[in-house]
Amino acid sequence: MSWFKREKAGISTATANKKEAPDGMWNKCPTCKKPLLHLEQVENDYVCQYCGHHLRIGSKEYFSILFDNNEFTELFPNLNSGDPLEFFDSKPYPERLKESQAKTGLKDAIRSGHGKMNGQDIVIACMDFSFIGGSMGSVVGEKIARSIDYCLEHRIPFMLISKSGGARMMEAAFSLMQMAKTSAKLALLAQAKLPYVCLLTDPTTGGVTASYAMLGDVNIAEPGALIGFAGPRVIKETIKKDLPKGFQTSEFVLEHGFLDFIVDRRQLKNKVATYLKLVG
Repeated sequence: MSWFKREKAGISTATANKKEAPDGMWNKCPTCKKPLLHLEQVENDYVCQYCGHHLRIGSKEYFSILFDNNEFTELFPNLNSGDPLEFFDSKPYPERLKESQAKTGLKDAIRSGHGKMNGQDIVIACMDFSFIGGSMGSVVGEKIARSIDYCLEHRIPFMLISKSGGARMMEAAFSLMQMAKTSAKLALLAQAKLPYVCLLTDPTTGGVTASYAMLGDVNIAEPGALIGFAGPRVIKETIKKDLPKGFQTSEFVLEHGFLDFIVDRRQLKNKVATYLKLVG
């Protein structure tokens, strides 16, 4: 006969009273697989403290890192994409836009803001990969163009953070037209002798790489970022050859002369602010 007798069977806590960790409190590093506490990620500028992997973040996080005290004025916040082609795949394009807006809380795949970086005025436009893969549609091109006009009017440097899968297929030629449009606007910025800083993050591909992402007065990237036009798989299948190790990473692109330097996100603000002081 057992000397211990359970008076109540099993755990009696009701499901409604069980306490779970809130969603988003923990994350897992995709490189070293170690658990990361959200508060520690924020303090470390969303860089893994174990292996240095730069986690993918959006405009909200970049603005909090780069703008002094996270204080800025958002520019042109209410621009929305139209549906000039009446595009339909598995669902109508306007419906896809509404779903992405509800899911992300964003109007489109880019946000632009005017604030101060280490006391210096700057306009930063940042792409959001969470909105239809950061695809470049007419709103993305228009916001960049208007942000450049704002910089020209107020004599302010411009910084663009690229994170995109390329052109938005739902807008076809209207999307591709943004490549020429933004490039022409950047030429005006260069004529006015206003600095343009371009930051390439993971991933930066397609028509974005083929236009404004590579036209900076200084082109910088985060460590380990995927940077290219077509993806590695497409290139490998086209040329029928194995690709070099690290192909299309920011380190590979730097080695072949397409970047000026790679910067750790934790040093990004001070590096960009120093550059602006040197050329200002």
